Amino acid sequence: MKKVIEVKNIVKKFNGMTAVNHVSFDVDEGEIFGFLGPNGAGKSTTINMLSTLLVPTEGDALINGYSISSQREEVRRSIGLVFQDPSLDDRLTAEENLRFHAQLYQVPKKEYHQRMEEVLRLVELWERRKDVVKKFSGGMKRRLEIGRGLIHYPAVLFLDEPTIGLDPQTRSHIWQYVLKLKREKHMTIFMTTHYMDEADYCDRIAVIDNGKIVAMDTPNGLRKLLGGDIIQIRSPKLEAVKMEVQKMCPDREIKEEKGVLQIKVSEGEKILPRLAKEIVAPIDSIELRKPTLDDVFLFLTGREIRPAGAEHVATRWGGRPRS
Repeated sequence: MKKVIEVKNIVKKFNGMTAVNHVSFDVDEGEIFGFLGPNGAGKSTTINMLSTLLVPTEGDALINGYSISSQREEVRRSIGLVFQDPSLDDRLTAEENLRFHAQLYQVPKKEYHQRMEEVLRLVELWERRKDVVKKFSGGMKRRLEIGRGLIHYPAVLFLDEPTIGLDPQTRSHIWQYVLKLKREKHMTIFMTTHYMDEADYCDRIAVIDNGKIVAMDTPNGLRKLLGGDIIQIRSPKLEAVKMEVQKMCPDREIKEEKGVLQIKVSEGEKILPRLAKEIVAPIDSIELRKPTLDDVFLFLTGREIRPAGAEHVATRWGGRPRS
């Protein structure tokens, strides 16, 4: 597999403070790579170095085979960049915004019209190409920015918080376009996001904290760091339930916390139905709680990237009276 991004021990210091501390990683061609971290962790500084907006204090990185330190122009021609903040000229039409960008990147005139139609159809804005951008909704503007970032056929598309400030439906639509890029164009995408449900779209995720990468794996691989699923049982006779569970699952970690019995298991979907069926003591509810990326983030950094509970995925079996 071709390595499109190769980061080699990069460091960035500002006035004696180390913002990025010897970071290294690779990104494969066609991969969606997520870069996650709390505010001030170093993710924006890293992206700014990879896109040549900042020069590393130490180390180097190759983007599409070009050095971010010594081949900056070649790197810039190899990337598309969608900023977190709006960067379109809303006094121009969609078509005019793309034309200006294509001229900056020296897209050949004979290829421009074909490319413009291709990217605008990809983000479903072809019929609105003559409209002034200030008439566009926030989601339409973000789609146009993605299209603009593709007009010069970059090897890597950088997306910095691509759906921030958008409603859930529009966020979902934006991700349809991003996944379409991966599927149809085999595009390499490097992204940041504060929405942990979006991180599940990534092939791999790097978690950065205090300037260092503290973990890097697939979303499911990161969840496994927490050691499995949790089955939670509420009962008016918790001790009786606990004794039954200990007999049924002698090798499982079982503990009581705030009046709730918690059993750590590796395959909760298989064990929960058995417990629900065979426990004789009365049960108010039995719940399967799978580790979320929010849980992983808190485990790794000691901080929440967004309010807890926003991604609580659970299956409940409730209200069974037992004698």
